[in-house]
Order: sequence, then C-alpha cells, then structure tokens
Amino acid sequence: MPELSSPLNLTVIGSGVIGLSTAHELASHGHKVRVISDQEPLQTVSAVAAAIWFPYHSENSPAADVLLARTLARFEALSLIPETGVDLRFGVDIERSADADRSWTRHVADAQVVEPSAVPAGALSATSGTVPVITMPTYLEWLQNQCRQLGVIFEQRTVSSIAELSSDTDAVVLSAGLRGGELLGDDQSVYPIRGQVIRLANTVGLRDWLSDDDHPDGVAYIIPRRDDIIVGGTDVANDTRLEVDEQLAQAMLTRAIGLVPELADCAVLEHKVGLRPARETIRLERVAGHEVPVIAAYGHGGGGVTLSWGTAERVVELLDQ
Repeated sequence: MPELSSPLNLTVIGSGVIGLSTAHELASHGHKVRVISDQEPLQTVSAVAAAIWFPYHSENSPAADVLLARTLARFEALSLIPETGVDLRFGVDIERSADADRSWTRHVADAQVVEPSAVPAGALSATSGTVPVITMPTYLEWLQNQCRQLGVIFEQRTVSSIAELSSDTDAVVLSAGLRGGELLGDDQSVYPIRGQVIRLANTVGLRDWLSDDDHPDGVAYIIPRRDDIIVGGTDVANDTRLEVDEQLAQAMLTRAIGLVPELADCAVLEHKVGLRPARETIRLERVAGHEVPVIAAYGHGGGGVTLSWGTAERVVELLDQ
C-alpha cells in the first residue's frame, strides 16, 4: 500500500469499527496514529452488531455505493484469513413490498431473485446472495491487534473538545459515533437508534442468514456466525434505553422461530443492546474552523460495519487533499 508524501501525527477519536478501521488504514500509509476513546472496542456498539455486510437503512447515494463496494472487497479478502472472524455466507432477504430496495444486489456477484416457489409464505418475493458475516468479538480483537502491530497507540479517556488535542496532533479524525456532532459543536442532527439482539448457541448447524426487515410483527433477522446465531431485532429512533426489554426479546425470538423453526432448540446465551449513531446522511468530510484539521467520519447508523473500510479509505483521501 503506498505511503502518503509526509507522515503525520494523527489522532482518531473513537474505537468502534469505524475508528479502528480508520486507524489501521492511516497507520498502513505510514502515519503515526493514536486512538482515544472512553470505551474499549468490545464495549462499543460495534460489538453488538450482528454483523453482516448489508446496507440496512444506510445512505443510498453514489458516494455511499463507493463505500459499500470498497468495504465488500476488503471483507472478501479478509475472509481468506481465518483468524479475522470474517466468513462469506449465503442467505436470503425476504421482500414484502413491490418496490423493495435491491440496490445491494448490484455489488454481490451471485445475487439473484429467488424462484417464486421458494419464497417464504406471506412474502411477495426474495433475493439471495453471498456476503460477509463478521463475528464481531473476534474481528474487533483482531483488528485492534493489527493496529497495534502497525504502531497505533491506544488511550482510554474522554475527550471533551477538539481544542484540547490541538497541541500534540497534526489532524483529528472524529469517529465518535453519537458524540460526533457534540464534539464538533455544529451538528445537532445525530440521533440514536436502539438495537436489541439475542445471541443463541448454534447447536443446529445453521449456516445461511435470513433477513425480513418488513415482517408484519417487526424487524426480523437471523445471522449465523461461527459458534452462535444473532437474532434481531429492533429499530427504534431516539430510544436511549440500554437495559434489555424482556417483552421485546420474546417477540424477536418468536418471529425468528416462525421463520426458522429449528431455532426453538437453540439455547439463549446472551441479550445485548446498543445505540446506533444515525444521521440523515453520513458525515464524511473535512471540517473547517478548528485549530487543527478535522475530518468527520460518523453518522453511519446501522451501516457501520458495512461501510467501515470504505470510510477508512475515504478518510485517507480527504487527508491527502
């Protein structure tokens, strides 16, 4: 990977999947990078993610398409390295409306419309394809270790303002999720989307993923990973509750079993809740008005994993500009 013309001392705020991917990309280009965060990677909302490469409720634009394609290519390459926790898995997206968004299929080599006879009962249609599925605890630990091998320094503390970093960094990349707008002081548009999932033991050998975003009883997805299955989910804007809602959990499990009956035999391992940092559009740009150059990289909503490497590559391009 080519280095940029002049190595810089850079600070990345945030240790979720966007922050780690960006730190890795910057360090790979020869820069000296530190990551500052008030949470360890496994404490971030990224660790709650299912996680599957799928542009769920993410920005639909030519710019986002570039991020999607770049991220897909990187994850496909990482799937060849077992210790990353990245696997390519076949699955089906159930469609219940005549104008279902199939934009994701243009990026996926084997994407196709499912034969009508194989469409689940109650659905109008379905599409299928093979996409990356990421076991996030494994992946985040691997990615952080890769960063450390590249010389990235990690500091666990809370940043109160960009100004406090101006004396010891050449530029700041802000990937602080929900705090992004707060730290910049010019953006009130970031809001939380509450996500709740269930982690099941994969004792039935399930391999194929299934997504049913328009299920009449609520969002439903079933994502088998290496040793577990993530069942979801919820998609509630401006709900900041971090405690598990037992009634919602039972409803999610009921929906999932209705779609894949063998899940009834899988033990519940864990319930998890996270707040996705959403915005009408991703903020990925240089920001003027600060004592040091600042690049904003936040507002990915439920697409943080799906857009992560593309975002990191774009940050390098913005820095080079």
